[in-house]
Amino acid sequence: MTSLRLNVIRGTFRTMDPIAPRLAGRIAFELFCRTANPAAPSKAESRVLESAAGFMDEARHHRLTVGPNCIAAHEFRPASGRWSRTVLVIHGWRSRTEHMRAIVDGFRNAGARVIALDLPGHGRSTGRRLNMANAVASARAADDWFGPFEAIVGHSFGGAVAVNAGVGSVRGVDPVRTQRLVLIAAPSSMPMMFEDFGRFLNLGPRTQMAIASHVERVAGHPLESFVGQIQLAETPIETLVLHAADDKEVSTEHALGFARAGDHVRLAWVNGLGHRRVLGDPSVVVQAVDFALRDEAVDVPARTRPVRQKG
Repeated sequence: MTSLRLNVIRGTFRTMDPIAPRLAGRIAFELFCRTANPAAPSKAESRVLESAAGFMDEARHHRLTVGPNCIAAHEFRPASGRWSRTVLVIHGWRSRTEHMRAIVDGFRNAGARVIALDLPGHGRSTGRRLNMANAVASARAADDWFGPFEAIVGHSFGGAVAVNAGVGSVRGVDPVRTQRLVLIAAPSSMPMMFEDFGRFLNLGPRTQMAIASHVERVAGHPLESFVGQIQLAETPIETLVLHAADDKEVSTEHALGFARAGDHVRLAWVNGLGHRRVLGDPSVVVQAVDFALRDEAVDVPARTRPVRQKG
C-alpha cells in the first residue's frame, strides 16, 4: 500500500469516526479480512511455488465445501503408505501449504499422515476473505473428513486458528478433535491484533468498538473472549509454543500470553529465526514432531522470559 493511499485511507477513517462509526467499522473489518489474489503471486512467491511443485505433486488433493468457498485440503501420506496418526497443518496469513513443506515432511518422515489446509482466499482455495470464523469452519470440515487429529500445527495466524478450532470458539462450529497443539510464531490475542490494525489505519475509538461488534456478529462471541491465555486455561489442551524473540510480526507478548494459560503449555524460544525462517529450521521441525507424536505427556515448565541471541 503506497504512503499516499494509506494517508488518504487514514484521513477518511478519522473523518468517519465521529459521524459514521458503524459504517467505518464495517469497512475496516472488510479491509482486515481481505486477502491478496492467490492467482496473481509475486515473483518471489512464484519462485517458491515452482520449487515446491514436486512436493505438491506427492499429495492427494481434496476439495471441501465450506460456506461459499471450496477449501483445498492436501493429503500427504508417509512413504510406507501406512499410518496410525494424522496431523492437521495450517499456514498463516498471505501464505499457503507450500510454505509449510519442512513441517509436512517432518511429520511424514515420522510416519504420520498430514492434512495441510489452504485457508479461504489462499493457495488453491477459493474466496477473497479470511477471518477466524471461516478459518475455524475450514478446520472443522477437515476434521469431518480426516479427523480426529493427533495434533494441529499452525504458523502465525494459522496458530491462532489451531487454538480457536481446538477449543471451539466459534458459535455453531464444533471443536476440532485433537490431542495437542503446536503453535509456531502465533498470535494469542485477537483484541491485540485489532488494536495493532487500528493503530495502523488510525482508527478512532468508536470505529474500534464497531469492529468489535462486527466480530461478535460473525463469530458469535465478544472480541475479548478470543484470547489464547483464557481459551487454553478453560480448555487445557497440551500445547507447545515455538517463538523467536526477534519476530518482528508477532511480538513475544503473544507467546508469553499462551504460556500463562497453565503448566499444560510449554514455551520454547527459537531465537534468531524471525517470523518466517522459523518454518524451515530443522530444530523447530524436530521439536514440533517430537512433541506432537510422543506417546506420553511430559510436564515441562513454561519459561517466562525470552532470551535474545547476540548477532
